[in-house]
Amino acid sequence: MDIKLSHTFLPVDDPDKAVEFYRDVLGLEVRNDVGYEKMRWITVGSPTQPEVDIVLQPPAANPAMSEQDKEAIADLMAKGFYGAVVFWTDSCDATFEHVSAAGADVLQEPTDQPYGVRDCAFRDPAGNMVRFAEAKS
Repeated sequence: MDIKLSHTFLPVDDPDKAVEFYRDVLGLEVRNDVGYEKMRWITVGSPTQPEVDIVLQPPAANPAMSEQDKEAIADLMAKGFYGAVVFWTDSCDATFEHVSAAGADVLQEPTDQPYGVRDCAFRDPAGNMVRFAEAKS
């Protein structure tokens, strides 16, 4: 059996700011932008990984979700505890310099980890943790 990642979802509360971050800062391509009522789902991905999509979605788009659930999600997003994504990079330090120069909220400067990577972390405009890891040999 061969299983591969197709797509994953990341909550965003401001689609325009999310596009600015993921497209303009990180260099991902926008593959789809779909609106429905007052919501948008934006699919982005790396040009070098056309088979993997990240869907930037409204955080509370499920119609069965209660108001309490929506408030809980909004609270977790505001604290930066709801969504996360990790990217591989060929240079953690260069990626850190580029993303921090764009004004992203730094969570962790480049650090050598005991499990064999050098990584750094930021928050995207919605508060999601975005990590960049470089494999160390």
